[in-house]
Amino acid sequence: MSSDSPDHQYSGDAAPPREPAIRSPWPALAIAGAIVVLYAVQSVALPIDTAARSFGFSRADLEAGRWTGLVTALFVHGGWAHAILNALGALAFGAPVARLFGKRAAGVFAFFVFYLLCGALSSLGFAAVHPDGSAPLVGASGAVSGLMGAASRLIDRPEGGLSPFTNSRVVSMAAAWIVINVVVGVVGLNIVGDAPIAWEAHLAGYAAGLFLLAPFVWALKGMRGRT
Repeated sequence: MSSDSPDHQYSGDAAPPREPAIRSPWPALAIAGAIVVLYAVQSVALPIDTAARSFGFSRADLEAGRWTGLVTALFVHGGWAHAILNALGALAFGAPVARLFGKRAAGVFAFFVFYLLCGALSSLGFAAVHPDGSAPLVGASGAVSGLMGAASRLIDRPEGGLSPFTNSRVVSMAAAWIVINVVVGVVGLNIVGDAPIAWEAHLAGYAAGLFLLAPFVWALKGMRGRT
C-alpha cells in the first residue's frame, strides 16, 4: 500500500456483526446510522474526490494546524460498500463496548469519545508511517478497528474485569488482525473502490482500542464511585 494514491485512500472495512442489529445499544446504532446517513448525503451532494479533499484527513492539513479532519474523515466514505461494511462493523464491535460503558449519560458520552479518539489515533498512526503522504484518508474503519480491539477484551473477561492481554482470544484476535492487514498491505488488496486500503490506520486504531479500554473503564468507575 502506498500513501501516494492520486485521489484518496480508504480506511477499509471491518467484519460484519455476529448479532442482530436490533439488539445493539442505541449509541452503537447511532454511529452506524450516522455513517450510512452521512454517506447518503455525501453521495448526492459531493463527488468522492471533493469530499475527501474537504473533509478527509491529511498530514498537510495537520501540519497546517487544521485538526478537524481527524473527526470528519470518519464520516466520509468511498462508496456504499465502504460505508455499509463500516456501519456493520460499528454495530458488531460497538455493541459490547457500549454495553460495558452503560446507559447513563457519562457512559454514553465516554463511548462516543472512545470511538472518535480511536479514529483520530488511527489517522495519526497512518500519518506517522507516511510522513510524506499527501493523499487524504477517509473512512470509519480505523475507529471501528478500535472498537474491535476493545471488544477482544470482553470475550473471556472475569466478572467485573477485562480479559488480560495474555488471554488466548485477545492474542489470537490481535494476531489475526495483524496478519490480515499485513497481507492487504503486501498484496495491495482493494475491495471497496479505486483507492488502496489504509491498513496502517486499521492497526493503529486496533491498538488504540485495545489499550485505551481499561483507562476509560477505570475513569467511569471513578465517576460512578463519586455519585
